[in-house]
Amino acid sequence: MIRVLLADDQALMRAGFRALLDAEDDLEVVGEATDGASAVHLSRRLRPDVVLMDVQMPGLDGIDATRRIAADPDLAAVRVLILTNYGLDSYVFAALRAGASGFLLKDADPADLLRAIAVVARGDALLAPAVTRTLISEFVTGPPPTEPAAGREVLTAREQEIVELVARGLTNDEIAQQMVISPLTAKTHVNRAMAKLHCRDRAQLVVWAYESGLVTPRRR
Repeated sequence: MIRVLLADDQALMRAGFRALLDAEDDLEVVGEATDGASAVHLSRRLRPDVVLMDVQMPGLDGIDATRRIAADPDLAAVRVLILTNYGLDSYVFAALRAGASGFLLKDADPADLLRAIAVVARGDALLAPAVTRTLISEFVTGPPPTEPAAGREVLTAREQEIVELVARGLTNDEIAQQMVISPLTAKTHVNRAMAKLHCRDRAQLVVWAYESGLVTPRRR
């Protein structure tokens, strides 16, 4: 059973999400938050598997709430799935930096939402390759850092190469094909890199790759 916390200031949106999730045998809505502060509070009290987090809420917004949840060691197992009306805007990358495991548009198909919850609940990142590429193109095209972030030296040359491919939006299967290795080996390298860099998931690995300067955004 996947336990879900809804965080949205619009009662109609929460009601719609609850109706959809309550109809599933393997999903349970354990609480509803109307703002970021209550989302953090309820996350600590209820320990949901996944928080469906709206971005724009009164008081503490969804990004700051995500940051507080991700920074709390007691909530390490809680995953945040950002829901937004605004598509690939500046909120999305900020949310990934804050510790979100992925994001989804509020007008996504119900089946996509259910799949996204399952993906995030099992510890994976909801960051499809096409979305990654668009995100990089739109929001990470600033100048590279003047100094690399600490941590790059802990990766082997092969791991750095694989992290770069992850940041370019390749799946494990695509990485395996390009590097002539098995998908399982590619996944193992990705997991080792995440462990060494203390990244919660693949989304955080993408953020690290760009913020560290390992990958330089390609300008259009």
